[in-house]
Amino acid sequence: MNTFSVLPLAFTVRPELGNPYEVEGVLNPAAVRGPDGQLYLFPRMVGEGNYSRIGVMRVVFDDEGDPHHVERLGVALEPEAAYELREDGGGCEDARVTYVSALDAYVMTYTAYSPAGPRIALASSKDLLTWQRLGLANFSPLEDISFQDIDDKDASVFPLAVPNASGQPELAMLHRPLFPGNTLEENWARGDERVIDVRRESIWISYSTIRSDDENLRDLVNFRAHHRLASPVEPWESLKIGAGTPPVATHLGWLIVYHGVASVTPTGGGDPRLTYRAGVMVLDRDHPEHLIYRSSHPILSPDPQAPHLDVAADVIFPTGIDRRDDIGQPDRFDVYYGLNDATIGAARLYVPPDLPRRARRDANGTHGADE
Repeated sequence: MNTFSVLPLAFTVRPELGNPYEVEGVLNPAAVRGPDGQLYLFPRMVGEGNYSRIGVMRVVFDDEGDPHHVERLGVALEPEAAYELREDGGGCEDARVTYVSALDAYVMTYTAYSPAGPRIALASSKDLLTWQRLGLANFSPLEDISFQDIDDKDASVFPLAVPNASGQPELAMLHRPLFPGNTLEENWARGDERVIDVRRESIWISYSTIRSDDENLRDLVNFRAHHRLASPVEPWESLKIGAGTPPVATHLGWLIVYHGVASVTPTGGGDPRLTYRAGVMVLDRDHPEHLIYRSSHPILSPDPQAPHLDVAADVIFPTGIDRRDDIGQPDRFDVYYGLNDATIGAARLYVPPDLPRRARRDANGTHGADE
């Protein structure tokens, strides 16, 4: 049967006892293979007062090839730039890291907790150890929509230059603008009266010119040619969707594990809770603006019995993905995610030989498919 098979793994990273950088959690890690072939995680480490740094960990695998534990290697980014600091703290949060072959460099996208609110920032590295800040992402307007000075999160870039709408190969970035009036809390408060504004509640793709001869890569932060990719469609993602793991190449197309949020009443009763779950999207390999598949049901849901630290117990937030070429299984992907806003979990995802055949039209007017 052509479905995306998922198996949660017995892998959890909890806050390190006595580590002041992790007293409020360690979560939402980027995942990328280093020049040495080993797998590195770049988690959000939350200190007292919700002050976040981006750490570095090396994954150690067991004899079966599953992630077993991590070795902590320090801090990749500490809030230092003005756009990462606030009077009451600040933060570098929720990184995604991609090796971009056209640049021969790693590109990190992360959320800078600036005085104005959460903004997308970029950094680059040749070795994953030393990072150069490139600055905040800048966005040109699209008709009557301005992306500049808008809260924005969940950014990641493609590993290859891909064609924009005009057919020019450029660096493409997924991101999720949070326009005023359409926040998760506001959508939840509207209840059944809510009408989805697809232009302001979507995952977007934006493009930046690649100049590999620019040693500082400063132009990478300038994005334009925006395209709306996907809006909430299914009940499990009815309140919000957001990009998750960076796009990875598969035989089906570009694979993304994304998150959706809905209001869910606990099985044993009680008040509804905001619940984050994960699904998959597949984008056309030659024209990634075309969404060719999205799961009608979540592939990963939080376990109410999973360990957590007195915080939300209803969150799976995918941020890292690792194709297992290292063990000869290119159709196996290990997905790393934030679990219950406090720890890190992982799951094994197998990509099927073919996409499901039953197509449907989603709310964006693009063709997807049901499982």
